[in-house]
Amino acid sequence: MATTTALLEKPTLGTELIDSPVPSVQQPEPLLREALGLSLRAFRADKGVTLRELAQRARVSPGYLSELERGRKEVSSELLAAVCNALGTTVAEVLVEAAQNMTLQSMAEELAQTSPAAAEA
Repeated sequence: MATTTALLEKPTLGTELIDSPVPSVQQPEPLLREALGLSLRAFRADKGVTLRELAQRARVSPGYLSELERGRKEVSSELLAAVCNALGTTVAEVLVEAAQNMTLQSMAEELAQTSPAAAEA
């Protein structure tokens, strides 16, 4: 059985990473669970509902709800729907608020990196 080897004049896919300049260190993307937690806490505060009251209405433990609000736990769609229902809002409204939180956080980090004060530091 004969073996044929082809020689390429240009590097193939994958080697462009070696030749490309090293990008600047970027901040990690904001996490969805953290943005959702901020949104849930904001909605709860706007309604004037305590953590314990919301936990009872949503049928979840106050400790777990606290973990969600602090962005330490991922929320299932079922639990998110229960919490939103208990807050008298929709999942869509909370997700839109969370997306806005993520966008604002990303923009703030980008501005901090490009500001003159950050360049001097």
